[in-house]
Amino acid sequence: MSSPKLSLASRLFQRIFPKTADFYLLLHQQCQQVCVTVDNLVRFMASESVQAGKMLKEDEHEADRIRIHNLHELNSSFATPIDREDIYRAIASMDSIVTYCKSTYNEMEALELSPDSHSQAMVIELQVGIKALERGFAVLGKHPSEAEQHAFAARHSERRIEKMYRKAIADLFQGEDYLNMFKQRELYRHLSNAADKVHATANVLEDIIVKLG
Repeated sequence: MSSPKLSLASRLFQRIFPKTADFYLLLHQQCQQVCVTVDNLVRFMASESVQAGKMLKEDEHEADRIRIHNLHELNSSFATPIDREDIYRAIASMDSIVTYCKSTYNEMEALELSPDSHSQAMVIELQVGIKALERGFAVLGKHPSEAEQHAFAARHSERRIEKMYRKAIADLFQGEDYLNMFKQRELYRHLSNAADKVHATANVLEDIIVKLG
């Protein structure tokens, strides 16, 4: 007769103090999905592959699913191993990277733009930055001090993209095809915005590292 009583007590305890989600794992999984999206944008920029474009659209749905799941876990958790605000900021900034990747592709479709050397270089560097973040989130839970170098690498990648952006704009406005200038500027701007969110995510990662230390 003791087992049912223990089972009832256990269920009651779980209801009052539900098990905390593994937010280290959840953030890493979300970052891995962002890597998938950026990888597909790199492939599209390299070849204008229709398949890569379709996969970008599908990636956004999966990214939305992960974002919603992570936010649900955050809202329903009694306690978290990381500051709640930092978890939310990480979720939101990583999701914004996906949004800007998708808007880059959408703008290219709508404005009938082909990738040029500037946009290709920017998205390859974006890939470098997001992979640095993925490595940082991978070790955050067990070896937070090791994640710091990856946060630094991601921020450095963003700075390189900003230099590329300024060079691209300078080169763009040397000509007289003003309609194309404004179209291309939109493309560069979306990639620059994605890089800004890489930087923002790296800042959150650094904040978490400091607090865990």
